[in-house]
Amino acid sequence: MRALCFRKFGGPEVLGIEELPTPLLLPGHALVRMKAIGLNFADIYRRKGKYHLAGESPWIAGYEGAGLIEGMNGDHPSGVNRLNIGDRVAFTDAPFANAELVAVPYEKLIPVPGDISFETAASLLLQGLTAQYLAEDSHSLETGEAVLIHAAAGGVGLLLIQIAKSKGARIMGLVSSEAKRQAALAAGAEQAILYSQDWVAAAHQFSGTGNGIDVVYDSVGSTLRQSLDALRVGGHAVFFGMAGGDPQPVDPRYLMDTSKTLTGGDLWNVLTTHEARTRRANKLFEGVRNGALKLRIAASFALSEGSAAHAFLEGRSAIGKVLLLP
Repeated sequence: MRALCFRKFGGPEVLGIEELPTPLLLPGHALVRMKAIGLNFADIYRRKGKYHLAGESPWIAGYEGAGLIEGMNGDHPSGVNRLNIGDRVAFTDAPFANAELVAVPYEKLIPVPGDISFETAASLLLQGLTAQYLAEDSHSLETGEAVLIHAAAGGVGLLLIQIAKSKGARIMGLVSSEAKRQAALAAGAEQAILYSQDWVAAAHQFSGTGNGIDVVYDSVGSTLRQSLDALRVGGHAVFFGMAGGDPQPVDPRYLMDTSKTLTGGDLWNVLTTHEARTRRANKLFEGVRNGALKLRIAASFALSEGSAAHAFLEGRSAIGKVLLLP
């Protein structure tokens, strides 16, 4: 099979297509012929040697994609939907996805309905499931709440805007360019401003009371202290990423004195069973089906163009999802 690999850490130029053996199919695993692969910043971090990486050189990045079951080994464990060869499936957390064939544990496979394309499934699941748990588990959004969303034109940001709006929240987005500002507004944000502006003051004004925002979703990290300053007394910050670097330490006394809450968020603490994966994914599929969720695909690249795809995503000009197509 062909796979997008790298044998040393570095820039996009270290990536290349190699012919590798078909993955060994262990018991309880299915062999998936990939039709669409989701590219994520975590893949860039892995290529640079800054993130956990499965296997040995030549390394294959990628944890997300969709395709057809081509082979199976063993019985289904309890609690896993019946799978068959030829089924349309997707996954968000199985390694070595940047290849034509991927071995995936049964419990991590999500059935893809016939009216959902492989491209949609590969674009939706990781970011959509993240946005979903942020709006429902990390902080259960309520009608009328004023919300600040960092990186609002990213894959998670655009979906979080739509989910938050469906719950009746008022949304202000933070973005890095005018094109991204327009994308955030088109997704449903009432206001979107640039990071170069005084966004803490703007958040206080947006709140309607002048006292600060109700909840902020921060995936940048280095902005966390400013995010806390943007909150009202008793407000809630959800920290779920470090795209801009590590946050400064937060003094618990500050949280006590302001009655503010800081919550960490990680999808894998929520997506712990096959039932949870399937139920939550089906909710997203229904959102696409009824028009409540609209996906934006920034670009699609052939798997052989993986180096260009990485460079495009790393350049931070992408608005929406970047796909690799075997």
